[in-house]
Amino acid sequence: MFHLYLTLAYVFPNIYVFARINQLFISKGYKLWYTIIYLVFFAVYPLSRNLGDDGQNLTAQIISGIAGYLLPFYLYLFLFVLLFDLVLLANLFLKFLSSEKRKRFRFRFFTFSTILLLSVLVVVGGVINLNTIRVSNYQIGVPKKDSKIEKLRVAFVADIHMLESTKLRYIEHFVDQLNATKPDIVLFGGDIVEGDSENETTIEIENAFRRIQSKYGSFGVVGNHEFYGGQEFSTFFQKAGITMLYDTIVDIDRSFYIGGRYDERLKSRKAVGEIMETITPDLPIIFLDHRPTQLQEVSQTSVDAQFSGHTHNGQLFPINLIIRQMYELSWGYKQIGNTHFFVTSGLRLWGPPVKTAGKSEIMVVDFTFE
Repeated sequence: MFHLYLTLAYVFPNIYVFARINQLFISKGYKLWYTIIYLVFFAVYPLSRNLGDDGQNLTAQIISGIAGYLLPFYLYLFLFVLLFDLVLLANLFLKFLSSEKRKRFRFRFFTFSTILLLSVLVVVGGVINLNTIRVSNYQIGVPKKDSKIEKLRVAFVADIHMLESTKLRYIEHFVDQLNATKPDIVLFGGDIVEGDSENETTIEIENAFRRIQSKYGSFGVVGNHEFYGGQEFSTFFQKAGITMLYDTIVDIDRSFYIGGRYDERLKSRKAVGEIMETITPDLPIIFLDHRPTQLQEVSQTSVDAQFSGHTHNGQLFPINLIIRQMYELSWGYKQIGNTHFFVTSGLRLWGPPVKTAGKSEIMVVDFTFE
């Protein structure tokens, strides 16, 4: 159903864009060529879906790669054409642009070229943004209770969506940046691995993860994409040195608790309160839940902080504006009651390799146990 909605969202705006560009900018002698060229590029995404995700088929890989950039390009082409139409609508009342000027070749050529160039530049900027890892820093204070320590630095990452094709160089760069933050503990918020095979990640990537340095180690939960590919119990986690939490909570050196929930795709997952019944809340409590849902419910418990991912902050503007309405917290930080909530926009993404909303981030939170 998701791909059906995506296809509809691809087709109907493209009909509008094709018709408006044809009407506003294309001269009679070029309309046939324009139609052929537009239809060829338009067909790339549907063709990529029909060819599937065969990693051994070079043609399929190339077409799928091109489609990944064309999807956001057409999104921004649609938005810029729509913006120009709004300008024309305003012109009906303000009369700042004469009909004669709009029909001149130079004006039509300049306007159309500008729309194309801006669409390309936004996509290029989104590619650069995706591949630039940034660190987001936060500081909070929570009750110390009986903890032996006064400070804790948490590094949090989610939504890596690793495949066998994931570049080792990128993962090594991520590990280097993560280690540079000098975390006491590293948390992974789900959608770490993608695909449906234990061979989707390489030995080199597993070894790169084992280079992560922290005092208390690495802990994680699964996301919806691990469930899609049957990877919720993947051996990657063990090989990468990540302790997975499946509706469980563990005592870390009598200093704090780390709890983790199944993704809500598993309808039988335990409620936070049920997980909390297994401990005495005599230490600071940090929870992991892939999706930032049930925040109000969690805030009614003794959980001090919860980390989530999943939203990607919409990944592409203006989708982030829609995502913002779907979640109480779609990205960033919010305190509800005595509980601190953090939602990352993810290290990588799923789908088009372009990110124009949010950033590819490592969240670093300095806890002070007061």
